[in-house]
Amino acid sequence: MPSIAVYNMNREQVGELGLSDDVFNVDVKQHLVHLALRVQLANRRAGTVKTKTRSEVAGSNKKPFKQKGTGNARQGNIRAPQYPGGGVAFGPRPRSYDLSINKKARSAAIKSALTYQLKNNCITVMDALDFDSVSTKAFSDFLKLFEISRTLIVTDNYSNNLVLSSRNVPNVKMLKHDALNIHDMLKYRNIIFTRGAVQSVEGALQK
Repeated sequence: MPSIAVYNMNREQVGELGLSDDVFNVDVKQHLVHLALRVQLANRRAGTVKTKTRSEVAGSNKKPFKQKGTGNARQGNIRAPQYPGGGVAFGPRPRSYDLSINKKARSAAIKSALTYQLKNNCITVMDALDFDSVSTKAFSDFLKLFEISRTLIVTDNYSNNLVLSSRNVPNVKMLKHDALNIHDMLKYRNIIFTRGAVQSVEGALQK
């Protein structure tokens, strides 16, 4: 069973936390991580882009000039794609980009990402994470003390002071434990967990 040091806000080690082998010590399955990321990014797409065809744009159905005798190429009406204001040929239409992944595969992908981050020393566990007042400077100093940048913070409950202190710091994102996802875990270089968040994530992934 792997274990990880638990720190307080002053970067003093206050204990150790045993981590579940089923979550933080699994075989890293890159193909499932890739699939879970594809599914998440694809499902973000609205698929609402649309252009009008020649049957949908406004304009006359009258033939611009007679079929023969003018020396010009024959034309049907001014709504054809070659005319300014005409319809678009083969333009995008509304569609769904949704992909799916089963729960076991998604869970295995998150476990793989957590194992990879732990092996690369990119996970920090805090005994508690909160501030007495709203202070962006205090939060920045906290990150400097831990020598951390570009970080994802995963908590078991939201503190208003913590949220307001961190929201203007670049390359920092905060999530509750039940919103943990592959994209954010791969996007940010470090992950800060509270002790409660680790236990909640383990409980959810071991079901």
